[in-house]
Amino acid sequence: MIFKILFYYIVGYLNIIVEGVFVERFINICKSKNILLWNIKMENGVKLYANIGIKDYRNIREIARKTNTKIRIRKKCGIPFLLNKYKKRKIFAGIFIVIILGLIITSNFIWNINITGNTQISTEEIAKALEEEGLKLGTYKGKLDTTNIIQNIRLKRDDIAWMGITIKGTNAEIQIKETTKAPSIVDKDEYCNIIADKDGMITKISVQNGTANVKVGDIVKKGDILAYGYLEGKYTGIRYVHSMADIEAKVWYSKKEKVYLNQEVPTDTGNTETKYSLVINNFKINFYKTLSKFEKYDTINESKKLMLFSNFYLPIELIKTTNEEYVLKNITYTAEELTRNYSTKNRRRTKKTNTRRKKHNK
Repeated sequence: MIFKILFYYIVGYLNIIVEGVFVERFINICKSKNILLWNIKMENGVKLYANIGIKDYRNIREIARKTNTKIRIRKKCGIPFLLNKYKKRKIFAGIFIVIILGLIITSNFIWNINITGNTQISTEEIAKALEEEGLKLGTYKGKLDTTNIIQNIRLKRDDIAWMGITIKGTNAEIQIKETTKAPSIVDKDEYCNIIADKDGMITKISVQNGTANVKVGDIVKKGDILAYGYLEGKYTGIRYVHSMADIEAKVWYSKKEKVYLNQEVPTDTGNTETKYSLVINNFKINFYKTLSKFEKYDTINESKKLMLFSNFYLPIELIKTTNEEYVLKNITYTAEELTRNYSTKNRRRTKKTNTRRKKHNK
């Protein structure tokens, strides 16, 4: 569809207005007859603004008669009409043609790569793997073998379960599904106890196999046995088993930090400066002086790739740089203020303990 619209832009198209009660029926009939309408805008349900090819415009008169709608040309667009308008400005027309040819050429390359679905693997790591296989910004689409790229990456990495590559216009959509690690296999026939790996207070204990050695409210230390790996019955005696239990405990953490009463605290002044730069296929053009007028500042960079249509990106990136000035202010705290601030910030947290099994020979 993108290339069809681009073709109409080269040979010319019309911006039309369609008025009538049955505007939606008009659209549906055009769609059924493969007549392309784009940039459609509706107004009050009875007026339609749209672009259409010159040849297609001749074919919609009968549709307008059937749907009892009126059609009129609002504007003539495209290269032929522009050249006719600026036929005395040959240099302008020549530059315009060069730009159009440039767009046609750049449409055969990849100018944006979008990676989704990854949580454990970094986007940079996946992008590097793609680049090693020949998929990077500026790659010619005709040389891409997406099936081969997917197979090579999956053979090299065992943390990717599935990968999909979709090329739309100048955009490459990469979808990732990561593998999940297989859980460790527990030998239930192997005798063992459960011991604590941290100090804490027991808040919950539920033994599925074995004999509990603690109860809720008990204080335990690292290495204490929480559940024994045996069962004792009146008639069966003692049987050694693989102890299994769900155990939770409160664990306290403390932190020591040296804090000074006199501190230099960064404070925003509210002054900012905004600068712009343009990147054309890795060639950067700065529209500002390199140095900032601020002595101390934080820098925020925002970048946006230019595109003509959906999934039709250009090798042009606009970068907005914002510098926010700050100054260092000397502030003297009292001991009470520091104690209150840092006790709130670093208060103790409650956390479930991790339990581990330990072999115990009979």
